[in-house]
Amino acid sequence: MSSIPETKSVGSSAGVVVGAPRRWLGLEAATLLTASLIAYSVTHEPWWIVPVALLVPDAFMVGYLNGPTLGARVYNLAHSTPLPALMAGLGWWQATPLVAAIGLIWLAHIGMDRLLGFGLKYSDRFQHTHLGDSGGTRRTVGATHTDDESRAR
Repeated sequence: MSSIPETKSVGSSAGVVVGAPRRWLGLEAATLLTASLIAYSVTHEPWWIVPVALLVPDAFMVGYLNGPTLGARVYNLAHSTPLPALMAGLGWWQATPLVAAIGLIWLAHIGMDRLLGFGLKYSDRFQHTHLGDSGGTRRTVGATHTDDESRAR
């Protein structure tokens, strides 16, 4: 029997989006993924680029090698929409389809991540996101790192 005290589920007060807003964010993620791939189709770039480039933004996890604070900042920079949207817009504006296509794939990656429940990171640990804990576990209010470590044993 576990010695972990019972606690209630994390709510929005702990920085995790739940309920109807969470469903809206899921719809937003699906829209971003779908619209990005539809827009990609008009660039006339080859489709093999999509699976090759789709996971490239995850390379920004390398920031975690220098700790969770820098890791979260670098990861969130690569997993928020401003930079890829700017890249897609500049590619379209400058009539450079490959640049636009890479920006659109990057946006698709963000939409895919959000649909899978991978959110923007908090600076305390890698798994803590605005959509809850990534990796299928759910953080609970009152749980500590010590509680997490004892569960792992």
